[in-house]
Amino acid sequence: MTSAPSGRLGAQSPAQPSSIAELRAVTQPPEVRSRASAEHWTASLYLRNLSPFITWLLLKTRISANGVTGLMILVGWSAAAALLIPGIWGAVLALILGQFQMLVDCCDGEVARWRRTSSPAGVFLDKVGHYTTEALIPVALGIRAASYPFETPEDFLWTTLAFLLALVIVLNKALIDMVYVARANGGLVKLADTHGEKAPTSSLLATVRRLVRFLPFHRLYHSVEMTIIIFVAAVVGLFVGQPHVDRVLLSVLVPLSILALMGHFVAIMASRRVRS
Repeated sequence: MTSAPSGRLGAQSPAQPSSIAELRAVTQPPEVRSRASAEHWTASLYLRNLSPFITWLLLKTRISANGVTGLMILVGWSAAAALLIPGIWGAVLALILGQFQMLVDCCDGEVARWRRTSSPAGVFLDKVGHYTTEALIPVALGIRAASYPFETPEDFLWTTLAFLLALVIVLNKALIDMVYVARANGGLVKLADTHGEKAPTSSLLATVRRLVRFLPFHRLYHSVEMTIIIFVAAVVGLFVGQPHVDRVLLSVLVPLSILALMGHFVAIMASRRVRS
């Protein structure tokens, strides 16, 4: 993700880092690695260990940080398109591309921080990439569940559910940006990316939030998680038959997504995020 410059404030970084260690120190400062929500678990687990090597190669080219974000968008769209390939291999390709999208997503911010070229345009493009990818993946799942080419009117039930799922996912993501817009319009300072800001003020909601951590279904709708569970469904489908497994998966994801959307809204209203 392209974010604000950090590391060598007040000094122009050289065109090329002298080592991976130097590159990592400038592009992965503690304030980046410790972000509460902007850092995906795959980044913390292993992608941030790999991304400096890709960033090193990118810095040898003339591609801009926004150009890298453009590549991230294309990889994300390709992950959704891969799901249109029937059977297990489409799901395998989508799984790989979903991981690769997040790797490139790490690199665009690192390029921007090294070259000190972070900008609102980069943040905007990053949002476009994640919004569109996470909307296209459920649509592709719906086409898989309908078993394209469509032959009966009943097939459109699955594409309709898929578009509903895509809409709910986008609305859920938009709630986060609505908080920032509301705070800006209300003259409040920028929201700190910490867990404390998101803590509910109600003890009952705090208890519910702790219970949800044991079954974090609200995290299923990121592109990485979606491609993982679609891959698992494809593996199961090898034994029990497709498109039945995809249809069951879609039928489960839709009501859970609505529940996640409602819970997210309540959590925002009950936290300090929209309080003056």
